[in-house]
Amino acid sequence: QVQLVESGGGLVQAGDSLRLSCVASGRTFSNLVMGWFRQAPGKEREFVSTISWRGTRTLYADSVKGRFTISRDNAKNTVYLQMNSLKPEDTAVYYCAASYGGSLMTQRWNYNDWGQGTQVAVSS
Repeated sequence: QVQLVESGGGLVQAGDSLRLSCVASGRTFSNLVMGWFRQAPGKEREFVSTISWRGTRTLYADSVKGRFTISRDNAKNTVYLQMNSLKPEDTAVYYCAASYGGSLMTQRWNYNDWGQGTQVAVSS
């Protein structure tokens, strides 16, 4: 099992930036596909982005493409989500997730372990 701890959330204004971090422990981090999901009040948890073992491949939801960047530092067991040009509709709890499989996954049921989430609130 992988333990995941997110940080970096907060309250910002539209147009601002935030960087989320997620530190993993419990398994070899460089063997994990990592993902970010988010869940707004009253909505289902949705895919945001994912990154391959070595960080060479990434996928993004259309809603964040061009504004968000996922990256990882395997030496620090950490995955990041740089969020720029934030919009009020980005307001949600953001979750880090780990997949033991080798492929990039956009469906939440393909992820094995989850963090506790970090709140991001964007005011207009």
